[in-house]
Amino acid sequence: MARTRSTKTGPATSTESATPSQITLSVKPGPPPRLLILPKHASSKARIVSLPNPRHGRPSRYLVCPESGVYEFIKVAAPRTTPRSWLIETHDQDNGAKEAGADVVMDADLYMATEIDPLFLVLPALADAKAPKGSRTKKRLFLTSDDHLDKLPEESSHLSEILGWRKTRALFENRMAVVCDSVEAGDESMLRLSEDKLLTAILDKAKQMSDGGLPPSMEDKFVNRALEAPTLMPSRNIDAGESSACRATAESQGTTPRTELADSQSTAASLVIASSSASQPSTTITSVPGEDEANVVVASAVEAPHAIVNLQRLRVAFDFICSNYVSPNLTEQLQLLLKDSARVDFSPLDDYLAKVAQLRAEAVATGAFSDFSRKRSRDEEEDEARADRKRKLEDEKKRKANESRGVRDLKKVNTSGMKKMSDFFKAK
Repeated sequence: MARTRSTKTGPATSTESATPSQITLSVKPGPPPRLLILPKHASSKARIVSLPNPRHGRPSRYLVCPESGVYEFIKVAAPRTTPRSWLIETHDQDNGAKEAGADVVMDADLYMATEIDPLFLVLPALADAKAPKGSRTKKRLFLTSDDHLDKLPEESSHLSEILGWRKTRALFENRMAVVCDSVEAGDESMLRLSEDKLLTAILDKAKQMSDGGLPPSMEDKFVNRALEAPTLMPSRNIDAGESSACRATAESQGTTPRTELADSQSTAASLVIASSSASQPSTTITSVPGEDEANVVVASAVEAPHAIVNLQRLRVAFDFICSNYVSPNLTEQLQLLLKDSARVDFSPLDDYLAKVAQLRAEAVATGAFSDFSRKRSRDEEEDEARADRKRKLEDEKKRKANESRGVRDLKKVNTSGMKKMSDFFKAK
């Protein structure tokens, strides 16, 4: 049979021309960059510095601008379950021509510069200026602003550098004067922290924060759930006449009489509702006709008055400010001072919370109510557990997918009659 030899033609030409990439990604040495969102009104003289954190005293990063003030960085973290990164387009101007480029930020976290009151940064120094040991009085001493600022930690701190800026130093001293008692000693002004003035300043901030409502996450977790009363679960309400008639009919027909579960549930529900006197928050009862000529009784949750909600918001805002910007020892003093002072009366809120706690205790004792706040917490825990299991399964799948063929084949080998490798290295 004659052989035929095929002739090869040249490489096929592509009809579509590949478009060259307009942006090239360059690899830069050093630590990975971070994405920051800075205020527009910050001047070019603004600097990122390290200052002692007002809560725990450890160095933290802040943005200080001599024109607009001091800013703290709030971290907005992305979920760790899905890898994310930032692709940022940049423009470099060289010789009048703009060259487009791009940077990849592997860390998907976002840092936002939000304004902070400089008062909190110097508050640890003001609260520490107490009389020396062995003295009869425990009152704080009158000191100059320089003496107060020298008490702040100097390790990894740029406080001395930013105090060299005239406007920044004036801003710090003005905020110190708001919460301090002052006396004039010659040409200098001596300052001493006043707990009453500090409490007034923090309460004003808490009122500004709580006016109009807190952020949705805080409003739901610390206000709505804290003030939410338990809700009566559906139960069958059958009166004594209907129950006796049903029993008589069942006995005449020779059938098994109905159980007394409905009567017990309706009795338990009536006991819980009756225990709520006129002084307690009222509960709305609605009857919906159901099957077997029974009524389903549902009691709606107790709605807190608007004044009680505002007091709860104010307390949450006050606790939030103290827990983030005030030292623990000074926070305890402020809470005791707030309890004893007549600036804000939290007694209606405390009474309402006590009544809600009583309703919850009765709900647990009778089993007729359902606490939806606890149910939501259990649902959240179940969701977290389900997400953990799903993440473990995905990790297991990825680990198996990365295994080589040889490793998979070795797992299938029957090693029941083989010796282990450690048996060959035992001492004889």
